[in-house]
Amino acid sequence: MADRRVTLSRKDPDGDISALCNPGELWSPRLKANVITDIESGVHTYYVLSAGNRVRVHVLRGVTGKYLRTSPDLISHNNLDDLPDC
Repeated sequence: MADRRVTLSRKDPDGDISALCNPGELWSPRLKANVITDIESGVHTYYVLSAGNRVRVHVLRGVTGKYLRTSPDLISHNNLDDLPDC
């Protein structure tokens, strides 16, 4: 299992996360469906590093299907939506 750091995110035209990225890593970019499979199967974990703290990426089930989100906290710059685009 690899613990993968996320530094960028790709958004679709609706603003939904479509991929996670970390330039220079062989796995990057990784499409949302593959990240969801990785997390749910326990093969890989994903996280955002924020002020020295690791914030995990989780899979949640919404009205329109599964989606990715970081652990909720009071810091917005570790949110996948707020990461720079890849």
